[in-house]
Amino acid sequence: MITVMTELPLELYRAEQVRELDRIAIEECGIDALTLMNRAGRAAFDGLRLLWPAANRLVVLCGPGNNGGDGYVVARLAHEAGLQAMVLRIAGVREPGGSAGQAREAALTAGIPEAIFSPTMLAGQDLLVDGLLGTGLSGEVTGDFRRAIEALNAAPAPVFALDIPSGLGADTGTVLGAAVKAEATITFIGLKQGLLTGDGPEQCGKLRFDTLDVPSSVYATIEPSARRIGAGALTASLKPRPRNAHKGCYGHVLVVGGDRGMAGAARMAAEAAGRVGAGLVSIATRRQHAAWISAVHPEAMAHGVEAGSDLSPLLERATVIAIGPGLGRDAWGRQMLARVLETGKPLVMDADALNALSAEPVCRGQWVLTPHPGEAGRLLNSGAGEVQTDRFEATRKIQQRYGGVVVLKGSGTLVADENNHIAVCSAGNPGMASGGMGDLLTGVIAGLLAQGLSLAEAARVGVCLHSTAGDRAAAEAGERGLIASDLIPQMRRLVNP
Repeated sequence: MITVMTELPLELYRAEQVRELDRIAIEECGIDALTLMNRAGRAAFDGLRLLWPAANRLVVLCGPGNNGGDGYVVARLAHEAGLQAMVLRIAGVREPGGSAGQAREAALTAGIPEAIFSPTMLAGQDLLVDGLLGTGLSGEVTGDFRRAIEALNAAPAPVFALDIPSGLGADTGTVLGAAVKAEATITFIGLKQGLLTGDGPEQCGKLRFDTLDVPSSVYATIEPSARRIGAGALTASLKPRPRNAHKGCYGHVLVVGGDRGMAGAARMAAEAAGRVGAGLVSIATRRQHAAWISAVHPEAMAHGVEAGSDLSPLLERATVIAIGPGLGRDAWGRQMLARVLETGKPLVMDADALNALSAEPVCRGQWVLTPHPGEAGRLLNSGAGEVQTDRFEATRKIQQRYGGVVVLKGSGTLVADENNHIAVCSAGNPGMASGGMGDLLTGVIAGLLAQGLSLAEAARVGVCLHSTAGDRAAAEAGERGLIASDLIPQMRRLVNP
């Protein structure tokens, strides 16, 4: 019996790569295509029994391809287990052929009723199974398929998606016109990169994975398109400190920001840098803010600076500079940024530092850029909507244009390293959509850089640490009302495993 795996793999693939893995398993390893389909159906059925043990009545919507074939196997297994199962097909769509056709024949022979889809047939069901479209979708969903998807989403019963919610771009994580909103999804053989970013997490719900017992040798033939940042990244990078350590061992972060009315952004970034372990933290901010910051965060050395030249002695002492939180777009912020860009030290750039960069592009190696989709759009002379249609491509383009390491924030944050390899963070939650979260991440990455992590490592670990802290804070009191400072105690616990 196939065991449904709940731990997601680190390797991510594009749809065409998963199809190639499937082909190699069939043609070079001698695994029959119908055998793989039966394994997928078994894994899905076992998964739905675990997730919805009380479900007795289910409808499986089957398309004409292999995704529909998986659905026929699920329906047959449900029938054999004594459940009431029915298959619905879309009107005017060809009957499946090949292994999917064989799966259909076996289901009908077993006594599974099959009918043409009507929204009324979704009423009174305990569970709806989506086997409509799979990963082969190349354009927007239209016509009867779109109407079926909309009916699935409007039905009261939960939806379980096979391999991928129908209508979701497997490579981009973008809804293609309309997409199934599943309560859970089980995906097979290779974890599709689009499931973890953009619209993917919202449409997938709880995500499960099964290799279908494909031999590990098959995976050795294809380089993953991206990799997921696992929780092990924290323990691998944050080693115990020696007993003779002193503050000079762990770097000096200088946070530059906090124009009038925005001192809190710089203060939060500074506190985050200290809480993840930077040895020293300084803040260069407007003169009227320095005393207040020193009072509320005495561990940080707050300096009032009114001109770019005032930064010189602070820059000399710093190991890493974080610029952007509360920087503003006025002359003061432009002066600060111009002076910071003259240094050769590692930088973390966020917020208005990125907006200024988009106006006067510069390419360099020693920095981490942390845009949200709107800032990313400006960096690419486009818009946030265009960025979101293919977050992977947008991240790669920013890295190619500006150099260094790029962190594209959002649902399923992406990190592109100096070689333009992409990592994806699957942690995080909607409660983190609140002010100050980006300032916190800027400080986290800067604090990790100060302790000797590489640019790419600091970005990957920082994103993982920040998102996991958000999940832990949300687990304690809920997502709604989560604010950036709620993450700080959790981050300190995480960096001390």
